Amino acid sequence: MTNETVFNNATVVLENGILPGGTVVIRDGVIAEVGEGASRIGEDFGGDFLIPGLVELHTDHLESHYSPRPGVRWHKMAAIQAYDAQVAASGITTVFDCLRLGSDEEGGFERGEMRAMADGIALAGREGRLRAEHFLHLRCEVASANVLEHFTDFETDPQVRLISLMDHSPGQRQFQTMEQYTLYYKTRRGLSDEQFAAFVADRKAISARYSQPHRDCLAKLCAERGITVASHDDATLEHVEEARGHGVRLAEFPTSLEAAVASHQAGMSVLMGAPNVVRGGSHSGNIAAADLARHGVLDVLSSDYIPFSLIYAPFLLAQTIESISLPQALAMVTATPARTVGLDDRGRIAPGLRADLARVEAMTDVPVVRGVWRQGQRVA
Repeated sequence: MTNETVFNNATVVLENGILPGGTVVIRDGVIAEVGEGASRIGEDFGGDFLIPGLVELHTDHLESHYSPRPGVRWHKMAAIQAYDAQVAASGITTVFDCLRLGSDEEGGFERGEMRAMADGIALAGREGRLRAEHFLHLRCEVASANVLEHFTDFETDPQVRLISLMDHSPGQRQFQTMEQYTLYYKTRRGLSDEQFAAFVADRKAISARYSQPHRDCLAKLCAERGITVASHDDATLEHVEEARGHGVRLAEFPTSLEAAVASHQAGMSVLMGAPNVVRGGSHSGNIAAADLARHGVLDVLSSDYIPFSLIYAPFLLAQTIESISLPQALAMVTATPARTVGLDDRGRIAPGLRADLARVEAMTDVPVVRGVWRQGQRVA
């Protein structure tokens, strides 16, 4: 028996335009029809926006549920469910859960912790606990001595669809200048000048030893398995050229305009944080996402550490940047991220695609998510 749902009187946001007073028909979890006017009895949206379900490629938010305080580990399944509910309530129907690989005496997770978390996510999916669809994004700290050892726990996991190559060492990428690095690692930890100098020297030595061979190795493994590779915090043209050599398709959080422009021109999707848009700038003092948008080189947004920012930021961009329409802004959180990782069955409202959808009321300041559907089933 066919399962059919009809949405009427919706402001339907298509990839290249807006359809006011639109009707969308869903059959068996797939968008069957998109048209104007109420073709049959259905749910009246009262003019609210109907948009594709958001596609989130980079969120660290699961970590804050699993480890809410230093040294504290929360029950994994409880953490996963709380995180998933917050994600879905933000309009996100596809999420790439960031799991951190590579640790040292100053931070990170022990080997096995992220594997156990991935197993918990898979179990939650099998048991029908999850509202969004979850994939894995491995954040690989290439300057860590044990990152390849941690990666072996995921060598055959089909849920791994994205890997980012990161180096947070002093003098590298995000921390090209020492001002922010000093704030992160000296001021906040209360290190003396001598302790901080030793800490910096140690990090630089470790990066010099491990970063390049680990970066090369992981890129090769991803190419063999067909996993999308992301660069992280590229700052220079040399970084971008290296990323091209590694087959990178996603340039995450470039820290300079020249790196963002070069990445975009090389065919990479340039990703910035939605919190950067909402706050009006980078929390670490790097380039503002809105500046990249004005230059036409912002392709994807991620919620990073605030899930709701992913629905808030596109509406802000459309309101504040004349050259960006609402369909263009929403494509940054729907169609473009989906295409970047090869998920061509979602991210747009068109017949034949998955009925991953969200109903949004655009209030005068912050939008309100009124309903979320994944494959035609209401999940929030």
